[in-house]
Amino acid sequence: MTSRGAAIRYARALFDVVTKEGDIQQVGRELSGFTTMVGGHEVLSRALVNPAIPAARKRAVIEQLLAHAGKVSPVLSKLLLLLADRDRLALLPDLAAAYEQRLMDHARIVRAELTTAVPLPADRVAAMQQGLANLTGRQVQLETKVNPGIIGGAVARIGSTVYDGSVTTQLQKVKERLVNAAAE
Repeated sequence: MTSRGAAIRYARALFDVVTKEGDIQQVGRELSGFTTMVGGHEVLSRALVNPAIPAARKRAVIEQLLAHAGKVSPVLSKLLLLLADRDRLALLPDLAAAYEQRLMDHARIVRAELTTAVPLPADRVAAMQQGLANLTGRQVQLETKVNPGIIGGAVARIGSTVYDGSVTTQLQKVKERLVNAAAE
């Protein structure tokens, strides 16, 4: 199993347990905060993923971090200690990302990226966001980007699905039709 796959399984298990016993949003904030704290200290981060350091020492470090972190839900504390015991703390960033994705799925929110040739006014961005929401049946968190290379139009990406309405793509299609017509 890949580390990403393992992180997704841990995130799913954490989410399922927290759904029954606690506040899924709060645990998400705690997990994100803990991951950010560990990631923000390069030496600590390297030590926690170093296979030469015994798991018992990593557990002791996690226990100390949890003691200083303030109130952390018992379910998350148990998971972090389990990861330390199994020497799987390298999964922490992927686990946090997978848990956040589970939260978004639960709230029926999807992330989308909209690329245009020029910056769009706020009302056009809102209209595109609403159109994507209607298309997906979910609330859309839209990130906008500008790429003059697409000449005009827009390209929307939701996960692995791409809706390409750029002028560049339309011109490429016209070119292919002309080449195919000339070859016949």
